[in-house]
Amino acid sequence: MRPAHLTAGHAAAPVVLVAHGSRDPRAAEATRALARAVAAARPGAPVLPSWLDHTAPGPAAVLRELAAAGHSRAVLVPLLLTAAYHRKVDIPAAVAAAREAGAPIDVRVAEVLGPADGEVDPKLLAGLRRRLAEARPDGYDGLVLAAAGTRDARARGSVGRVAAALGADLGVPCRVSYASAAPPAAGAAVAKLRAGGAHRVAVAAYFLAPGLFHDGVVAAAGEAGAVAVADPLTDLPELADLVLRRVDAATADWVPL
Repeated sequence: MRPAHLTAGHAAAPVVLVAHGSRDPRAAEATRALARAVAAARPGAPVLPSWLDHTAPGPAAVLRELAAAGHSRAVLVPLLLTAAYHRKVDIPAAVAAAREAGAPIDVRVAEVLGPADGEVDPKLLAGLRRRLAEARPDGYDGLVLAAAGTRDARARGSVGRVAAALGADLGVPCRVSYASAAPPAAGAAVAKLRAGGAHRVAVAAYFLAPGLFHDGVVAAAGEAGAVAVADPLTDLPELADLVLRRVDAATADWVPL
């Protein structure tokens, strides 16, 4: 017997979350927790996690199972904060693989969770603010937005837009840092703000899940004198709401079955 969440007949099309994947088991658990949060926020829609690497199942396998269970539609949400290589190449390849395997299912791919069409979603900013308030409730006078990093210049530009919006929202200078692929590193960004006169520099984690990159940011920022490093966004209600906003935008023209 197929699991109930795979069986057709639900009121809404299944939502397939697609995370990057990591060898760190904390990352997969964060994705599963977000799937549970999204499902709780919209009862009746199956919400299934998948991963591009390191953790099974992959998105193509999930789409094949949904099609085999009788679902004619699904919406795939990239759990990515920039529209770089994984969104441009890996996710379309997974959808194509499901189709080539004969899965008769209409798949819509939503926007990434970072800025879409240049706009920073208020829910993303609200989640970053919440994590900062948890990490440093008594405030700060400088801020670093620590991201994973990419060689894609347009993707880095989208991170810069988030930093600018977050700094404006909070009324403090906000610099970007990257854990890989591009400078500056978190420690260097913290040091730059401190050299410019900031005495209480906090770090906002532009990560969806814990792992090696976030651990490195915590260590480097602390060594550079940061007063706090926020946790990743994981399964915050603001993030679950953002996922559902992406689902709704991707399926706005679907005629109800």
